[in-house]
Amino acid sequence: MTGKSTYLKLNNGVEMPALGLGVFQSSPEDTVGAVEAALEEGYRLIDTAAAYGNERQVGEAIVRSGVDRSEVFVTTKLWISDYGYDEALHAFDASLKRLGLDHLDLYLLHQPVPTDFDGTVAAYKAAEKLLADGRVRAIGVSNQSEQHLTDLMARTEVVPAVNQVEIHPYFNQPALRAFHAGHGILTQAWSPIGGITVYRPADPDNVRNALREPVVTALADKYGKTPAQVLLRWHLEHGVSPIPKSVRPSRIAENIDVFDFSLTPAEVAAVDALDTGVRGGPDPELINTTTHPKRVEN
Repeated sequence: MTGKSTYLKLNNGVEMPALGLGVFQSSPEDTVGAVEAALEEGYRLIDTAAAYGNERQVGEAIVRSGVDRSEVFVTTKLWISDYGYDEALHAFDASLKRLGLDHLDLYLLHQPVPTDFDGTVAAYKAAEKLLADGRVRAIGVSNQSEQHLTDLMARTEVVPAVNQVEIHPYFNQPALRAFHAGHGILTQAWSPIGGITVYRPADPDNVRNALREPVVTALADKYGKTPAQVLLRWHLEHGVSPIPKSVRPSRIAENIDVFDFSLTPAEVAAVDALDTGVRGGPDPELINTTTHPKRVEN
């Protein structure tokens, strides 16, 4: 089997598939089938997290797929309850055991935790050791702002390879993406199709759905693609790595069928113009072990 995605080069030279499957909110029961379907369709990037509760199923699906481990780029994330140096190393071992793997391709800190940034820095230093020891191929972060990244980089040695953040047409974070570009950090997008604005609307009486925006549906008609494919292509034109989530085989197949067309700069700008500057997901400034007491059993 060969993958369908193009690749993006990280700042340490490692190549990562440009598009992958996310399994946030995929139940353990649904995860095995979703990951198997994705690998069958040519996905080679699977993104999970300790806090998702489905690492074990991701590993099981990789084995069952028959795709060689060397072809699959696996990302997982360290949850905030395990921040700190020794805690992070222990949690990494637990994630590897659940996944059934002997190394990771990308290890991310899940949140910045501004109220305990010392713990965040210590966890990242643990990730640096894992990188130095060859247990991970690349390390990075998730949901960090420009200021978080500036503070982290001032206290650590390895520039994050990736910052995985909320990006979709309604919240496309141009300033953060520019900061990333200036520091060699690859931008990865969760909720890339904007699903967060549908299942967690700011105003339940005025739900905005990027798939129904006239500019998006017009481009879908023009290129003979679906609105979701147009939005995923929009990310790729920006050099952003989208990781759409789905457990439906037909949608999984649809989401990776985006490498046979492109959008013009004017069309990309037209989608950019949908930006509201309003975040759909939780504010990373407010996430800590008090507001989010979930713990991962390691």
